[in-house]
Amino acid sequence: MTASQRVLITGGASGLGRAMAESWLRDGARVLIGDVNEARGKETLAALADLPGTLEFIHLDVRDAASLNNAREWLEQHWDGLDVLVNNAGVAAAARIDRGDMADWDWIFDINVKGVVRGCKVFVPLMKRQGQGHIVNIASLAGLLNAPVMGSYNVTKAGVIALSETLRYELAPYGIHTTVVCPGFFRTNLHESMRSPEPGMIETVDKLLSSNELTAAQIADMIKQAVARRQFFLLPHKSGRRAYWFKRFLPPVFVRIMVKGADRLKRKLEQAEAA
Repeated sequence: MTASQRVLITGGASGLGRAMAESWLRDGARVLIGDVNEARGKETLAALADLPGTLEFIHLDVRDAASLNNAREWLEQHWDGLDVLVNNAGVAAAARIDRGDMADWDWIFDINVKGVVRGCKVFVPLMKRQGQGHIVNIASLAGLLNAPVMGSYNVTKAGVIALSETLRYELAPYGIHTTVVCPGFFRTNLHESMRSPEPGMIETVDKLLSSNELTAAQIADMIKQAVARRQFFLLPHKSGRRAYWFKRFLPPVFVRIMVKGADRLKRKLEQAEAA
């Protein structure tokens, strides 16, 4: 890492985005956080002001290509380019397939998948001109394990993983590297924007996000290290690596576990509906 490293983090004003900003700043990097929440952006600027790097905030909506182009123009004008693009902005949804609203599918795809695509389309040409760059796409363990009642979220995160693998091969000849991150549960504010018609589901997800296996700060440091090593695939959680191992190498065991979990969830949702 050098003091001249330039990093853009979408959804950078809170949660993992803010933790990544802090981690890179400690190494003296220049970090631009983009977020739709300007109040949280200002809070993050104030909270991280004493760190050795340079931190800036820009209003950025990954649903709007013009907003991303504005960030690119800012980076070219002020920092003469970009070294690391972190496509971090994302939202969550949970619904059984026969209950979810198609409008929610459109909403989550626009942010979780098309937001990443827009970010890549805007910044890859810049990185190609530079002859170097690194793209970090924040996916999720959900994109690998596909838990029940999380269909739209699972599909979007699986899409991010597929896109990342495509970019890994497509962009390597241009000196552009790719990392895809698949964390499990950790404390973040993802539940705040979550959409779900299922009774008690948002509260359940909030409890799951209280996992103390890893903090956002620890995951952020692991992501920074993965970029430094040019590591493609990062599964931060030990429990996530174990679950993925079971799925790959002991599929009958994995299926039994998932079906039992789905049955417990079915009973819980039915009880909540009857209450």
